[in-house]
Amino acid sequence: MRYQFKFRPYQRRFLRSLTTNHGKWDIREGIILRLTDETLKVGWGEIAPISWFGSETIEQALDFCRQLPGEITDETIFSIPDELPACQFGFESAWEWGSGGAGEKNLNLSSALYSLPYSGLLPSGEAALNQWEKLWQQGYRTFKWKIGVYAIADELKIFESLIHTLPAFTKLRLDANGGLSYEEANLWLWTCDNLKANGKIPIEIEFIEQPLPVEQFQEMLELSTSYETAIALDESVATLGQLAACYQQGWRGIFVIKPGIVGSPSRLRKFCHQHQIDTVFSSVFETAIGRQAALQLAAELSQNNRAIGFGIDHFFEKEETWFQTLWNDL
Repeated sequence: MRYQFKFRPYQRRFLRSLTTNHGKWDIREGIILRLTDETLKVGWGEIAPISWFGSETIEQALDFCRQLPGEITDETIFSIPDELPACQFGFESAWEWGSGGAGEKNLNLSSALYSLPYSGLLPSGEAALNQWEKLWQQGYRTFKWKIGVYAIADELKIFESLIHTLPAFTKLRLDANGGLSYEEANLWLWTCDNLKANGKIPIEIEFIEQPLPVEQFQEMLELSTSYETAIALDESVATLGQLAACYQQGWRGIFVIKPGIVGSPSRLRKFCHQHQIDTVFSSVFETAIGRQAALQLAAELSQNNRAIGFGIDHFFEKEETWFQTLWNDL
């Protein structure tokens, strides 16, 4: 099959800077793709790289798109190299949307999509104490809070306030983005275990996400067997290659999968079906185009009814006007 190929880069400014251990993030850059097949079916896709997370850069993705001709084939789409995982996701998602029969698949999965619980992302630091209630009113019952951003003593104090402020039966995820030292990771895990053991909190600390840098995988593996509080890998499993490597090295804990940068959706499906891993699907702050494809995968592959990390709409202005302009341009 042959497809007419068009693309447009975009920039979206966050309403407020997103602060993590990787630094401040003010503008989300990406690329919207359009594939039109020989029967005039149109498929949309999105390339939304996060280079510091392990994907290609936006420049590398743009270079790849620019060197392609105006007409491409299935072979082009399914031979994108692994060094361009966000491109793999974007092109294959556009293919599925159009000729790949995603329309029928979406109908079958619509009920699963609506039943998925969502996790709301809280801002780092003390701002979380003022933000959670608004998200709670919107229906969120699972929250993610960034740690490893400020001094650990300050964050532990805020944590103490937060866990006693959140309503009973809330689930809280602590996301370090690989920003803790080994000693700090032990302190966080010990603190969570101690609170649970003493019955001091009515909420559930679901897991600590990526406490240590990627290169300290063995230490995270050791910590996962030393404490009751679960650990989830995120940056360590950003791409399919990393996902497979961590599994082969013995990780049987939680895998946080960001579809937008993990790579080929078809290969991800095959891996998850083969190994039945414990997954949490998460956003890369993509637009509604990339989000639809990512949620499709979450509905198909989520295990253990864990909340998906797509509660990020409050970080951007509404998309309608912006999308209309982009679509007209394409």
